[in-house]
Amino acid sequence: MGLAELIIAMKKRRQKIQADSKPANPIPGISIASVAKRTRPSCEQDDYSQDTKIMRYSGPDLPEDIWCHIHALLPLPDAARAGCVSHEFLRSWRCRPNLTFSQETLGVKLTLSEKIHGTDTQAWKFTEIVDQIMKKHAGIGVKTFELEYCGSRIYTRHLKSWLQIAVNPGLEELILLLPVVRNAKCYNFPCSLLFNGSGKSISYLNLKGRAFHPMAGLGCLRKLHLSQVDITGDELECLLSNSFVLEELDLRKCNKITCLKIPFVLNQFTDLTVSECKTLEVIENKAPSLCTVCIDGALARLPFGDSLQVKNLEISWSFERNTVHYACTGLPWVMPNLETLGVSSAGEVFNTPVVPLKFVHLKLLEICFCIAEVGAFSPTYDYLSLAFLLDACPVLETFNLSVCQTSMKHDPVSGDGSLLRKLPGGRHASIKNVKIDGFCSAKSIIELTCHILDNATSLENLKLDPIYDADYEHVDRLAVHEIDDCSPPTGKRMIREAHKAVLAIEKYIVGKVPSTVKLNIRKPCSQCHSLK
Repeated sequence: MGLAELIIAMKKRRQKIQADSKPANPIPGISIASVAKRTRPSCEQDDYSQDTKIMRYSGPDLPEDIWCHIHALLPLPDAARAGCVSHEFLRSWRCRPNLTFSQETLGVKLTLSEKIHGTDTQAWKFTEIVDQIMKKHAGIGVKTFELEYCGSRIYTRHLKSWLQIAVNPGLEELILLLPVVRNAKCYNFPCSLLFNGSGKSISYLNLKGRAFHPMAGLGCLRKLHLSQVDITGDELECLLSNSFVLEELDLRKCNKITCLKIPFVLNQFTDLTVSECKTLEVIENKAPSLCTVCIDGALARLPFGDSLQVKNLEISWSFERNTVHYACTGLPWVMPNLETLGVSSAGEVFNTPVVPLKFVHLKLLEICFCIAEVGAFSPTYDYLSLAFLLDACPVLETFNLSVCQTSMKHDPVSGDGSLLRKLPGGRHASIKNVKIDGFCSAKSIIELTCHILDNATSLENLKLDPIYDADYEHVDRLAVHEIDDCSPPTGKRMIREAHKAVLAIEKYIVGKVPSTVKLNIRKPCSQCHSLK
């Protein structure tokens, strides 16, 4: 009997026995009847009521490990309900390996106001449901424990007891994503539970909004994610230095770290992400295998340590300006072996300069010009100057440019094509794919596109989209109207600009496209981007 057939059989049996008696519920707040409608508040539901006779469906005669496997595939609320009607599922419920608690899995829904301002009622309800579940779990065989609450507050008085049940020598993933309460003291994560041997099998640790003061390392830890965590640089160094198989570190808004030290002993360490750590002053990397780095623009210029082996770099979006200029003047010296590079900039005061050293291994280049709030992107910036960066990438195969702005103040293209500027030389023999999102009628971006068509002798695909649309960039705009608008609001000004951009493409670019190049013009939507 397959899983689907088994569930159908259980539902039929459940419907039959509900006429005689109502099964008790192992989880207050998640009743069987709640599939259709809640019949009474969760606080009135008793666990295994003594005055209620419970009839149970025994199910087919299967080995216990098969029952446990089937039960583990069910979502948490369904698993709890299954424990009400099956002795086999009840036993496997007490040893369920994956415990994932969130508003979604527990059916505790928050309005937007509750998410922002928080309510004692919802936080209390969430806490009580989790507490009842954890009290009934045997604490045996837990592989994953995940607790995520998106409200603005949560009660943590039971958290240590939950962790005492979940953290065992077999636990592999521990995820605690809890709200950060302003002006409130951070909850201290009970590190003794991890470092007394119970956490020795953890390979993925993800903490948010806690105070975390590790005193040792975790021998099996491979992925460490910390967000808004109260931890010092020395404490983090202690953890890293004794977690010898660590492969990935992700730090976000950890504002007590001034020096991030990645020791040489981490010879399997390959991925580093650091974002919005405002007090960070230096990164001292000595890990010999680090190859992928994602860092925000505010931190990109910090001393980094050993970076010659880095192959993939993303300078993520921030309020920082001139990150493209820095990428041209600084990166070739410190990361000469890059193969992929992504750079986001909130503005460029200077045009892209001639690059003194070449990125001799770079194959993918992505640049995103995105203003911090509203307005036009750097009206004096010359898009054509990006050709100097392309010149410094002799083996570049893919170039993606995105421009996100709410108005266009560059000089628009006008006149005939003979007035467009041309740069001498600059053969880009390896470029095969070019995409420009947020294409506009700016004269310099038209000139950049024509420059690429004239010099990219291996070009195969050219995609031009006059509307910056990161969410639906791979979908036909009209195809998504059944579920949503085809793109985020752009305002009448940018809708008019998008139509001007299409006219500029047709006048200045279409005629220059060789027959060997596939041109894709993603035009504005006739419904959402009408000029009427």
